[in-house]
Amino acid sequence: MPSLAPEILDRLAREFGPDLLTSATDLEPRSRDESGLSRPPAAVILARDEARIVRLLEIANESAGQRSRFAVIPRGAGTGLAGGCLPDAATAVPAVILDLSAMNRIIAIDARSLTATVQPGVLTGDLRRAARAQGLFYPPDPASLDASSIGGNAATNAGGPACVKYGTTRDYVLGLRAVLPTGEAIRAGVNTRKGVVGYDVARLILGSEGTLGVITELTLKLVPHPRATACLAGVFRDLDAAMRAIIGVMTGGRLPAAAEFLDARSLELVGDLLPFRVAGGSALVLVECDGDPEQVRREAGEIAAAFRASGASEILPPALADEDREAIWKVRRSVSTRIHESCVVYIPEDIVVPIGRIADMVARLPEIADRHGVAIYAFGHAGDGNIHLNLTAPDEALRPKVEAAAEECVRLALGFGGTLSGEHGIGQAKRLLLPLEIAPANLRLQRGIKRLMDPNNVLNPGKIFPPEEE
Repeated sequence: MPSLAPEILDRLAREFGPDLLTSATDLEPRSRDESGLSRPPAAVILARDEARIVRLLEIANESAGQRSRFAVIPRGAGTGLAGGCLPDAATAVPAVILDLSAMNRIIAIDARSLTATVQPGVLTGDLRRAARAQGLFYPPDPASLDASSIGGNAATNAGGPACVKYGTTRDYVLGLRAVLPTGEAIRAGVNTRKGVVGYDVARLILGSEGTLGVITELTLKLVPHPRATACLAGVFRDLDAAMRAIIGVMTGGRLPAAAEFLDARSLELVGDLLPFRVAGGSALVLVECDGDPEQVRREAGEIAAAFRASGASEILPPALADEDREAIWKVRRSVSTRIHESCVVYIPEDIVVPIGRIADMVARLPEIADRHGVAIYAFGHAGDGNIHLNLTAPDEALRPKVEAAAEECVRLALGFGGTLSGEHGIGQAKRLLLPLEIAPANLRLQRGIKRLMDPNNVLNPGKIFPPEEE
């Protein structure tokens, strides 16, 4: 782990006092995220307000090009799956983690304008609950919504099951405040539903994984909370039948609030959570609908009929009460945890393919798994083609085989007209794969934007882009 120059450590201690953390006890939990990577920082700064973030980046830029230079790595709740909030392992430049978790205030919920103003450390689930208390709804729902922060969601444009109907985080950010890599604080975007003045800098920062700015405040769009919601679960003999059911639902004049699937291998891990036995090779589909009560009852019946027409062997009756719906969703949310518990090597991919090619994609996975001697679990968002692939092995010595299988899966998805990441982002874990999708001219353009906004390369370096050849 590269160390901070003594003069910088002294300066940071004077500027930030007890908010500068250097003990192993404080550094260790901030040296990892959910990707499985571990990259220890040289120090941690606890962010309390925008002014202190400005000051840290000013110091980083003043030190650039000197022996005392250091990088600043923004970090939210640490739930990312691509190493985006960790220091770059390939650089000798020491890194200071900028921990934003203490900036966790819901500043205001404006029920008349249907907006919320929040700091980046607010947990997504907390915002959802606060909005619902006023009859409003914040739709983005990443699987980690009770642990992930709004700022991290915005930095990666996180999605979740509800994005099939409601869209991703980006669709709910009206405006934001951010500190640029140079230490300048700006306001970008609007407080209104529409606005086309100048370049859309807010959209540029959103999804940039903390490389183009540190988000310090967000103005979010809310919508009226649905008056009723129902969730249905259906078991099918194989994934092809499950996908036919999904397509039947999606093309039947309905727009479900969520449409999820679990392949046979994933279902084996969580089948004990279902109230009936599941035959080997089966696939599970979860579909949720929301709206007015009568509309929800009608659509639930139509979805059940579509399930039966596609050969569902079991259908859970529509769950209307929150606790019943949560019991069904527990099946879906338990998959990742149980995969983690069952393996030593774990690489999560979140490829996206056209909806009609999901079955084709998943059908090719067994041959990839057999060729490399690894296990592949497939589940995710059937409504928008976002497939979560968890590639695993029981021994660390097999990691190269898991990595090779992951790259083959990405290449296959791209061949089906897809993309290598739908919501996790690139971070460090996937940056070597970026040229498989982004053409050289486009890559040069994006590198140029980074250099323009971060001329000293002090903010979250080593993320998204593969290392440049010397």
